[in-house]
Amino acid sequence: MPTVGVILSGCGVYDGAEIHESVLTMLELDKRGCEMIIMAPDKPQMHVTNHLTGEEVKEETRNVLVESARIARGEIKNIDEVKADELDAIVMPGGFGAAKNLSTFAIDGANAKVDPSVARLLKEVHSQGKPIAAVCIAPAVVAAALGEINPELTIGNDEATAKAIESMGGKHFVCPVDGFHVDEKNKIISTPAYMLGKRISEVHAGISKMVDALLKLIG
Repeated sequence: MPTVGVILSGCGVYDGAEIHESVLTMLELDKRGCEMIIMAPDKPQMHVTNHLTGEEVKEETRNVLVESARIARGEIKNIDEVKADELDAIVMPGGFGAAKNLSTFAIDGANAKVDPSVARLLKEVHSQGKPIAAVCIAPAVVAAALGEINPELTIGNDEATAKAIESMGGKHFVCPVDGFHVDEKNKIISTPAYMLGKRISEVHAGISKMVDALLKLIG
């Protein structure tokens, strides 16, 4: 029974992990009998967004780990406590939190820096030959952390984001919402999800296929 790490970035599409993508990913892993170690960085979010109005709530601060615990139903670890030796693979759902809390991609684009704990675990997992999956905007985090290996990635067909990924060393491939791309050499799988999706069923189709591909790459 494989153990898959799931990296969350808060709770809510505009300032954290995209909830549909996170839950669908965990559901598909669970349906296939995987154990999960859900984790997040223990640090303040970049900012807080009112998800009803879309406006920033400037007087409020939230913690990435505490907010991610909402999705994990409290069963979550500080990413600093997780080692690659505990995992057979890793998955990052999307949401703006990936670009705001797991990295600085939302601000810095192709010059993005990755949270040190996230970068450490991604590099450890890759160095051990274990697969990595990334959903929605999260492939940009992979490119920022592992650009030197020239990972093949997809975020769908957004030209500006694809260009930034390639500027960081990645190779971008256009992909439909219900599809996925596999970098066989580097064992990296990605799917566009809500970078393209208009319906949760479309997003689900791509994530389900991505999880199947991820498990095939586990030795």
